[in-house]
Amino acid sequence: MSRLVDKLTAGPLHYGWIAVGVTFLTLLASAGVRSAPGVLIVPLEQEFGWSRASIALPISVALLVYGIIGPFSAGFIERFGLRAVMLTALAVFSLGFGLTPLVHSTSALILLWGLLLGAGTGMTAMVMGAIVAGRWFLARRGLVMGLLTGSTAAGQLIFLPLLANLMLVAGWRGAVLIASGIVLVLVPVVALFMRERPTDLGLLPYGQRAGAAALPPPAGNPFAIAFAALGRGVVSRDFWLLSGSFFICGASTIGLIGTHFIAACVDHGISEATAAGMLAGMGVLNFIGTTASGWLSDRFDSRYLLFWYYALRGLSLLFLPYAFDLSLWGLALFGLFYGLDWIATVPPTVRLTANAFGIESVGMMYGWITVTHQLGSAVAAYGSGVMRTLMGDYYAAFLFAGLMCLAAAIVVLAVSAPPRPALAEAAG
Repeated sequence: MSRLVDKLTAGPLHYGWIAVGVTFLTLLASAGVRSAPGVLIVPLEQEFGWSRASIALPISVALLVYGIIGPFSAGFIERFGLRAVMLTALAVFSLGFGLTPLVHSTSALILLWGLLLGAGTGMTAMVMGAIVAGRWFLARRGLVMGLLTGSTAAGQLIFLPLLANLMLVAGWRGAVLIASGIVLVLVPVVALFMRERPTDLGLLPYGQRAGAAALPPPAGNPFAIAFAALGRGVVSRDFWLLSGSFFICGASTIGLIGTHFIAACVDHGISEATAAGMLAGMGVLNFIGTTASGWLSDRFDSRYLLFWYYALRGLSLLFLPYAFDLSLWGLALFGLFYGLDWIATVPPTVRLTANAFGIESVGMMYGWITVTHQLGSAVAAYGSGVMRTLMGDYYAAFLFAGLMCLAAAIVVLAVSAPPRPALAEAAG
């Protein structure tokens, strides 16, 4: 099999694109499994009589663990390698999700979803995407980040309708087992084709000229590296501005819509399979939007991109409660605007992180910023479940999330402007 890798290395296609492809599939599987509990909320509620809030709690814990693991994942990637972390993550989150059919209490869900699924998907957070883009690409980094960010969309596009339709045939337990088995197919792909750095294959990063010095990998204890990066971040104004806006990003996407959209649709008489299909449709638009966002972040000031992304997302969330009253065409209109914008914020945020802290530190610093994203996701996932349990609907949750997004649109304008050399490089 090493001969195949040698042939691919010698071919016209830079091996960095193959590394991106393997990373894309890994992130896709992670995103699909991470979003899958949203499809299971109603079946678990119906079978066990658990409230939305009690089912949302393990999802909230998973999102929080996902965020906390992120910066340490960057440290472990630097210490043990991309391939080892990918393989470990695939095994851990497949186990956490695959054992779900055995649960009979929400405390068991906290163990499986909250800890195992959260830790496994945290290892393959977008920190991994930022590291792959930084190691393998000098040119087209924004485009690569857009593609890798789009893996989240692709994950929900594949997994949510698959799980919802498998549930109609095999029940929710059978659907979970089949989906977990599909994820494990990626293990040999990662083992055979993933490589750590271009220098392992005698290559330069894509777009780097011969003779340019490569960045040395950081050495030391991964925990010490992670906390050193945090110490650098907490004294930076840009770190807090980006973290605050990313908190709102997580709350208004994964925490609210990613967790509760399907359940909210069921509340309005829409079947789970139809709702999952709509969420998957948003995933298609999300893939287009994030890829385009990566392209735009190579060419325009990322602060202004983020302003429009957050503002438009906020308006779409304020419209959502009324979209349910307008039946499927209202939801289609919401999905069009929200889907294009879902996580288009990631490429510009990574770009601004690199501008503020340097490309050699982007993976670790973005890892800490992602902690706040997942903290926002966790707060919204549980808080929205509590609001639904107490008030009987999600109206207040949608309204609050929309207003927070409008606030984030203002916050990002205060981030430091990128230096002119960085803009010049991006334009090239």
